[in-house]
Order: sequence, then C-alpha cells, then structure tokens
Amino acid sequence: MKQKQILFMHFSYWLLVIGNGLMSILVHNNARFSIFTITIFLASLLGFYANYFFVVPKFFNPKKFYMMIIGFFVGVFVFVLFRYSIEEIILPAITGKRNYGKGTTLLYYFYDNIYYSSLTVFVSTNLWFFKYYFKIENERTKLIEERKHAQLQALKTQINPHFIFNSLNNIYSLVYQDSDKALPAIEKLSELLRYSTKDLEKDVISLDKEIGYIESLIGLEKLRIKNPELLVVEKRVQNPKFNISPMLLVPFVENAFKHGDFREKGFNLKVSEENNVLHFYLHNFKNQRAKDTASGIGIENVKKRLEILYPKSHNLNIKDMESEFIVDLKITFPHESH
Repeated sequence: MKQKQILFMHFSYWLLVIGNGLMSILVHNNARFSIFTITIFLASLLGFYANYFFVVPKFFNPKKFYMMIIGFFVGVFVFVLFRYSIEEIILPAITGKRNYGKGTTLLYYFYDNIYYSSLTVFVSTNLWFFKYYFKIENERTKLIEERKHAQLQALKTQINPHFIFNSLNNIYSLVYQDSDKALPAIEKLSELLRYSTKDLEKDVISLDKEIGYIESLIGLEKLRIKNPELLVVEKRVQNPKFNISPMLLVPFVENAFKHGDFREKGFNLKVSEENNVLHFYLHNFKNQRAKDTASGIGIENVKKRLEILYPKSHNLNIKDMESEFIVDLKITFPHESH
C-alpha cells in the first residue's frame, strides 16, 4: 500500500509539472517557448531522478546535517548540468537555437538556474525521504512481528516439556501401583505427543482440535482418578473450525490436574463459543496436602501469549483462593478468523 502511495506522489508531481508546462504554452502561444518548456522538462526529469536515486542516498546522514546541505547543492548542480547540456550544447547542434546568449558560462548558468532547480531537487529529496521512512517503518513492523513470532515459538516450546513432565509423573504412579491402566495411559500419551509435536509447529489450529487435546488429557487423567465421574465437562461450540493458537487452553486443565483435589471433589469445565466469542471456564478444588512451589508456570506462559496474540480482545479472570481455583477466560475473535 505504501509503495502505491509513493508512486501516486510521483505521478501527481509530474502531472502537475506537465499541466503547468501546457498552461504556459497556451498562455504565451509561442513555439520557441514550447521548445524550452520541453528542454526544462527533460532537465527536470533527469535531474529529479539522478538526485532521487544517487545524490540523496549518497549524502544522507542524519548525524551530519552539513552532508545533506552539500547533497542539496550537488543535486542543484546535477540539474543545471543536465539543462546546460541539453539547451546549450545538444539543442544548438540540432536546431541552431539556444536559451542563453552564445558564450554564456556554466557558472552564470548555474547561478541563474538555482531558482528553477531548487523546486525539483526539493521535491525529489522529500519524496526520497518518504520512501526511506516508509521502508524504515516497514522494517520496524517486520522486526516487531518476527520478535513476536520468536517469542511465541519460545513460549510454545516451554509448554510441551511441562506437559510431558506432568503426564509422565501420572504414568509413573500407575506403573508403580502395577495398575492395568498403565498401558492405556501410555498409549493415550503417545497419541497426545503425536498431535502436539505436529501442531505446535503451526501458528494456529482449529478450536475443535484444541478441545480434542483437552478431552484426551482428561481421558488420560481419568485412568488414575478413583471417581472419574467428578470431572464434569460441558462443551457448546458454534464454530469448531475457529482458529486458535495451539496449547492455549490446555495448560489451565494441566494445572487443575496437577494441583486439584480429586478424592471427593472434581472439577467443572465449560467451553463455549458463540458469535465469535470463546468462553473458557474451569473451577477446581485445590489439594491442600500437596503444595507445589513451582506451580503456575503454564498459566504465566498463557498470560504472556494472550497479551501477544489478543492484546485488546481477551479478558482473563483468575481467582486463586485457599481451597478453590477458578479460571474465567473470554476471547473475542476477529470475524475473518474462521
């Protein structure tokens, strides 16, 4: 878009120059004048782009202002040199006509054309500045996006080892108890890992796939819980193909299983999506006997990702009470995200 704006400014300037030249011909109605209108136009065109492509980039230095002043006068000299060559050398050789009297020196020609050249050099220089700062802005925006992407990738790689660590602890417990649930648990974990290693590389996955992760995780955890019926899950999704960053909701569920009390209490999970708004609600009771000083790693991770991905379109409310933990998250998706 900005490249088109630059081209439009160039086009507008030359349209104005040509319009001014045609108006001068109509007003003066003089064939001789029209010849020199053409020659000054050619000199302006050559001087404009010589200054635009070569002089300004060579002399531009924000730390040395005097270099830009020198560059301006070099641009003026280039314009005058082009005009002098066309009007005092080439044109007389072809038509026998010249703009100035015979014997006019280049020094006088330069002095007399400072006014005419200044506008051309000034506009050319400013258009180059527009192009330069548009380029800097584009590079800055690209750098910010790359930094965000790198940060997200780093955050996502933190989730996977944390997820594996929690799951292996659960399976270790089943194996230690010589439970017949150990093998199904290993099989479910391998399925989860196949999904996660494939989809964590993506920027987004479908909402139903993210919910599928959660359901698989709950299925894995049910194998070790004595009262699996205490895990209440409600799902109401209008657009299952909505795009969402992978493993954005899973850490909340991981945290509930890691620190939850499932002896006589379970948890209540509700996931709904309606009218472009995702609502994730999780209420679980905390295990008072097992305090983990390193808890909350996954949740802090999600908070950072939400700030990057949905800076003004999410609302995360976490209530960390003595015996209960509640997560209430709402994300408003853009209409084109599905």
